[in-house]
Amino acid sequence: MNISVLGGTFDPIHHGHIIVVEEARTRLNLAEVILVPAGQPWLKEDSPILAAEHRVQMIRLVIADKPYFRLSTMEIDRAGPSYTVDTIAELQAQLGAGDELFFILGWDNLAQLPLWKEPSRLIKMCRLVAVPRPGYPLPDLNALEAAMPGLSQRLIVLDRPEVDISASDIRNRVAQGLSISHLVPEPVDEYIKQHKLYLTR
Repeated sequence: MNISVLGGTFDPIHHGHIIVVEEARTRLNLAEVILVPAGQPWLKEDSPILAAEHRVQMIRLVIADKPYFRLSTMEIDRAGPSYTVDTIAELQAQLGAGDELFFILGWDNLAQLPLWKEPSRLIKMCRLVAVPRPGYPLPDLNALEAAMPGLSQRLIVLDRPEVDISASDIRNRVAQGLSISHLVPEPVDEYIKQHKLYLTR
């Protein structure tokens, strides 16, 4: 069974996340999607993020009617910074025979992959699925292969979808009193209003 993994702060989860996962799921015949909200991402240690309980609850609301989606709170439950290689290793230990993990990341994160913790170990444990991010070109794949030999055999580059939705823009719009109904699923919009989230940034 092919299983995809999408990590992120999900601060908040939005239509862009769902569109990207659905595209990858359809094109790569993925049976299950695991969403992994970050605890404290090591690349964003200086950036405050919303309390985990709110981010997790918004994910739960979105995936309630999507049986092929699953939530994992392992990064939130794990103390210290969140590293993808640790998460993939933990997920891999739960796999059945013949299961394979596909880790979804943006072209922007693909460019930074050599800076991640144990990137060579990571690409041995899962396939990488790189999706476009508006404003970010496809990184130099030859340079990445030189930095991480074997990457090219483990990498799938998708040319779509290109979704121009960012969580930071959503947070800014809420703080300014602007509508976000076109950017997030309805349950997320309602949850943010109900709990008065993102009113100050």
